[in-house]
Amino acid sequence: MLELLRSNDPTNIAFAKHLLKTSFIEVFELDVHISNLEGSISLFPVRLMVSNQNIVQAREILMDNNLL
Repeated sequence: MLELLRSNDPTNIAFAKHLLKTSFIEVFELDVHISNLEGSISLFPVRLMVSNQNIVQAREILMDNNLL
């Protein structure tokens, strides 16, 4: 798995996940629990991971929607 996106903005994370899931690309979130524990002050970024086979397509989708 490769890191696709790292962001402190929960709206960017939610939008990216929606775009990828509607394109049938599996997304795995890292650091979600630590981000929730710190009290929603956005100190720790959440990372979105995708498989090696989908990284190029996923990057193109996010670039087309100005998330990368």
